[in-house]
Amino acid sequence: MAVTLHDVAAAAGVSIKTVSNVINDYPHIRPATRAKVEAAIAELDYTPNLTARNLRSGRTGAIALALPDLSLAYFAELAAEVIREAEAAGVVVLVEQTGADRDRELELLRSPRLKLTDGLIFSPLGMGQEDVAALEVPYPMVVLGERIFDGPADHVTMRNVEAARAATEYLIAQGRRRIALVGAHEGEVLGSAALRLRGYRDALKAAGIPYDDDIVGYTTLWHRANGADSMRELLARGAEFDAVFGLNDTLALGAMRVLQEAGRRVPEDVAVVGFDGLDEAAYSIPSLTTVDPGREWIAKTAVATLLERIAGKADAAPRTLFGEFRILERESAPAV
Repeated sequence: MAVTLHDVAAAAGVSIKTVSNVINDYPHIRPATRAKVEAAIAELDYTPNLTARNLRSGRTGAIALALPDLSLAYFAELAAEVIREAEAAGVVVLVEQTGADRDRELELLRSPRLKLTDGLIFSPLGMGQEDVAALEVPYPMVVLGERIFDGPADHVTMRNVEAARAATEYLIAQGRRRIALVGAHEGEVLGSAALRLRGYRDALKAAGIPYDDDIVGYTTLWHRANGADSMRELLARGAEFDAVFGLNDTLALGAMRVLQEAGRRVPEDVAVVGFDGLDEAAYSIPSLTTVDPGREWIAKTAVATLLERIAGKADAAPRTLFGEFRILERESAPAV
């Protein structure tokens, strides 16, 4: 039969309440008493009944993480980091993939499956600022990304404009003047692509370099194939450039492959910079210079912020928290 709290209490010579206090890490327990209870737990191989504990506390011990597309390396790596942070806090993560579809994202926010969790870390990509009212939900939530700002939930994000400007300025500092951009979204006003394009244009303007739409490659998705196709189109129409800024690392890696196939040397003929700081970017040939937007900080802060909300320890007003970025200098665009 399963070992019970009563069995542990009898073995330790203490009350059931004392055993419960030790298990729940109640601070005001004498060290000798705590040691006796912990020894009895180890001897009897007692496992707490988490279901019963959760019923008493009103919590499940799980959180949900909703991401657009786990086939994109950035989201896969972000998910791994969120899971790692949550596990360190003793929390399980249930992962949902929305496919960057607005209807699926809205449906998820109303899903009864979320009753199995204590809160949600949500990265929308299909929804936009016009959907801000949908974030009024009856459970704790932290929003990631750049699709919705000034909402009713805590928001953890990156400095897209500033980081993209820094990446472009990095290339300008090397004497590059014809900097192609890969990954722009036609007509986008708010989102990662629009914000990073703004940072790129800000850097050009500050340096007195005219913006040239002829060396901007537009895409829909941000996969390697899209970066490759965009670069083939730029080369096919004879666009002249001496550097490439990919709006994420996978786009930059796809573009770099096509450049090499076309006989363009990287970085001698064309310097290449990406964005996201993916692990795989360090192992491409040449290794990819990239912007690390603070992904580890984003994961750590999102989990900590959500758990504060769940525990009722955070201020009532929603907060917007920005991570810091850094440029990881590698072979595709070494500093001069």
